[in-house]
Amino acid sequence: MTQVNRPLAAFDHALSLAREPQAPFDALHALAQTLVGVKLFTFLTVESESGVARRTYTSDPERYPVTETRPFRDNRWYEQVHKHRQMFVANKLADLVPIFRDYAQIGALGCGSVINLPVVIGDSLVGTVNMLHGEDHFTPERQELVKDYLAIPAKAAYLASRYLSEE
Repeated sequence: MTQVNRPLAAFDHALSLAREPQAPFDALHALAQTLVGVKLFTFLTVESESGVARRTYTSDPERYPVTETRPFRDNRWYEQVHKHRQMFVANKLADLVPIFRDYAQIGALGCGSVINLPVVIGDSLVGTVNMLHGEDHFTPERQELVKDYLAIPAKAAYLASRYLSEE
């Protein structure tokens, strides 16, 4: 098995054992940690009809609690992630200032770079995977790992979590 196959197999195994709605996101978080490293990992579910995103998973529940909502803001991030459904990457805290209202809290956590991966199912944006780390962390190589190896698991985690929520 290659270095990527083992983490993907571990994700698949964890997903197959999941019994609680948070478990698929725990598995996705572990996969992201192994593949690219993260200091903060969240999943936001997009509620297009109400114009908000709801945090449904967090690796830091004290500072970034689940169920917290944030309204969509028409900015460069929204254009790229929501309208064009492309991954957003910023590697400097200064680049986060005009995008994220909580940039000071992000910096206080020792984070200065971010990748937001859109999760699209049925031609609808259903959520975003949000990974943060120190400045300059998300190199082109790590960005490729996210694109190539987290997009499908993110869809699987979202769908599995919804399935487990309905049981």
